[in-house]
Amino acid sequence: MLLPASAALWFLPFVLPICLWVAWSDLATMKIPNKAVLALMAVYVVIGLIALPFAQWAWQLTHFLVVLAVCFVLSITGIVGAGDAKFAAAAAPFVMLADSVNIAAIFAICTVVGFVTHRVARVTPFRKLTPNWESWERTRDFPMGYPLAGTLLVYLVCALIY
Repeated sequence: MLLPASAALWFLPFVLPICLWVAWSDLATMKIPNKAVLALMAVYVVIGLIALPFAQWAWQLTHFLVVLAVCFVLSITGIVGAGDAKFAAAAAPFVMLADSVNIAAIFAICTVVGFVTHRVARVTPFRKLTPNWESWERTRDFPMGYPLAGTLLVYLVCALIY
C-alpha cells in the first residue's frame, strides 16, 4: 500500500460511517443516496487537504474524473448502476494510482464475499430482522454498494496497518 498510514488515519473516521450508510442503503433500497456520494467527495476534498501534500491531493482528485467517465459509459450501457458508478468515482481519489492492482484484488474479494454473505443471509433468520430489504426480493440484481463500500474500507484499513 502506498497511501500513507497517516492519511488513512485521517480519512477512516469520516469514511467509515458513509460506507456503512451506502452499504445499508443499497441493501435496503437498491439505491445509493446522492447525499452519501457528495459526503464522500466532501471528505476527500476537505480532509485530503489536511492528510496529503497538495500536489498528491490534486493528482488523486483527477482519479474522480477518470473513474466517473469510465463508469458513466458502463452505466449508460447498463453494465453498472448509476449509484454504483457515482460512488466508485467518489471513492477513486482515496486510492493511489500505484495501488490499482491492490484495489482490484480487494474489490474482487469484497464482491465475492459480499455476494456469498448476501445470498446466505437471504435464507437465514437474519432476513427476519430486515424483512423489507429490497435486495432480498431482486434475485437477478445485487447491491454493489455493499462490496464497493467494503472495498474502500478494507483499502484504508490496509493502508493504516501496512
